[in-house]
Amino acid sequence: MPEQPPYLRIADVLRQRIADQEWTPGDRLPSRAQLAKECGVGEAVIRRAQELLISQGVLEGRAGSGTYVAEPRERLRMVRSQQREYTDGSLFRAQMAALGKRGTWESRNEAMVPAPADIASRLGIPEADYCVRTSYEYLADGKPVLVSTSWEPYSITSGTLAVLPDGGPYAGMGVVHRMAEIGITVSRAEERPEPGHANAEEAALLGVQRGALVTRIQRTYYSDDERPVETADIVVPAALCEIVYEVPISR
Repeated sequence: MPEQPPYLRIADVLRQRIADQEWTPGDRLPSRAQLAKECGVGEAVIRRAQELLISQGVLEGRAGSGTYVAEPRERLRMVRSQQREYTDGSLFRAQMAALGKRGTWESRNEAMVPAPADIASRLGIPEADYCVRTSYEYLADGKPVLVSTSWEPYSITSGTLAVLPDGGPYAGMGVVHRMAEIGITVSRAEERPEPGHANAEEAALLGVQRGALVTRIQRTYYSDDERPVETADIVVPAALCEIVYEVPISR
């Protein structure tokens, strides 16, 4: 088997020293120069190891101060399943309530935004066709836990009271119920999760380090005639949430 890269080996060493309580939450780590000398590697290897542990929420960097052992943060359990949406569309609020937290969200609707090529492909519409784009930031007890960007073909909801996902009489009801109000039955959703790293904007919104590990979920809702009616990119930081998929068993 190929030898483990030096920075991964050093990351394991640092992680073990924290597990052994040589350093505890809030402690400042020795300088990179000192750690490099102790571990017999270059400072660049120490830097990469620390960056990895920062992205995993084990360490945190403080500008002009150094690198510290991060305080443990509770990871929220995010369940993805075939569970029916709640009447008010607030599955997130219900999940947070089950964890003893207050779930809220902030959103921004933009109508008639030209669809980028990848979004147009997912929605089965021509590139640059108009969409309604909605950006969400979901919070638990006022602290951000995930962000999402939703796209809906403007041609579907144009001229109806459901044109804005978080505006009008159907605000916050969720895709399934809003579409039902205008005569469209949503029959299934497709999700494609993949690992990634937070970019600068996502990191700022979520309160994590740039480059922190995230799960990106590409979700698309389909009507009963297999027409895509909404697609979204959901970003869930690994340090804040764990994602659990419930799979029904046929009997």
